[in-house]
Amino acid sequence: MNSFKDSRLAVVRLSDDEHEVIILDQTRLPGHEEYLRISDEERAWTAIKRLEIRGAPAIGVFAGYAMYVLAQRYADKPYPEFLAEFRRQAEYLNSSRPTAVNLSWALRRQTRLVEAHEGCTGSEIVKLLGEEAHKIDAENEEMTRKIAEYGVSLIKDGDGILTHCNAGYLACLGYGTATAPIYYGAEQGMTLHVYSDETRPLLQGARLTSFELQKAGIDVTLICDNMASIVMKQGRINAVFVGCDRIAANGDFANKIGTSGVAILAKYYGIPFYTLGPSSTIDFDTPTGADIHIEQRDPDEVRSMWYREPMALPDVKCYNPSFDVTDHSLLSGIVTERGIVTAPFEENLRKLFQK
Repeated sequence: MNSFKDSRLAVVRLSDDEHEVIILDQTRLPGHEEYLRISDEERAWTAIKRLEIRGAPAIGVFAGYAMYVLAQRYADKPYPEFLAEFRRQAEYLNSSRPTAVNLSWALRRQTRLVEAHEGCTGSEIVKLLGEEAHKIDAENEEMTRKIAEYGVSLIKDGDGILTHCNAGYLACLGYGTATAPIYYGAEQGMTLHVYSDETRPLLQGARLTSFELQKAGIDVTLICDNMASIVMKQGRINAVFVGCDRIAANGDFANKIGTSGVAILAKYYGIPFYTLGPSSTIDFDTPTGADIHIEQRDPDEVRSMWYREPMALPDVKCYNPSFDVTDHSLLSGIVTERGIVTAPFEENLRKLFQK
């Protein structure tokens, strides 16, 4: 088997002079491994919006580095102007993808740092922003390792695991989240069989999950979204692991469109269904899944994006939400870096994450 760590690509990092953020352009995978260099706010916003950088944890790390790079441009301004500009840019970047809570979480973290250092010069604050961005990155790496250790306790050698969308290292860095127990289990000598839904409309399961698992030497089989039921019925699936972009206080969670349907199927067939994600994905200010904003995307992503010729007439109406919300009643558990949370979710989430 290939070494997982050796197979990983660099997803997001600073340039050597720390004046740019370098990201792997995930819109070009799996056919092309290309990198983008980003140093201005419009390009950073576009990178998130276009999903060139994607996955809630990776977006959070990118946001931490991006705000550090952007702040270097006005480090000579007086503090009130520095703070105003920093807040404006943070608000602007946050508008790029409202569903993924890690984006706003990282931006708030960097903004609070600026607000806490009123007596410092801009250059001093910029240095602190760089240190904080590196901390966010390192903490995220450690988070994925802990999720891997907790998650692997839910599976055994020889299991079949179904996953939806991409919550591997490309989305979350480190071990990933939904894939973390898979990679960690393989490192411990376990043989696991992964079924990866292609995941409409952006095919992130096909383009990204199957790509990174195959590169790491994991036994992966790509299936279309409407094949999940038959592989469950055939007894090939022992557990479902998916990621999450936002977890509400009651345990409802948003993930790539189609996740809710997979959860319903798993419930019917009696298969454990887990979402795996960091504590930064839990939003206690969002009471239930009904309060999660669902992003609508370009209809052409469904009508024509993946085809040599359009598969539908250009005037055919198309509904293209990025996410759906899975009800907490369908969950077997939420795997976090602090442990596995089971029902009642609202009570147990607060117990585990109370300050």
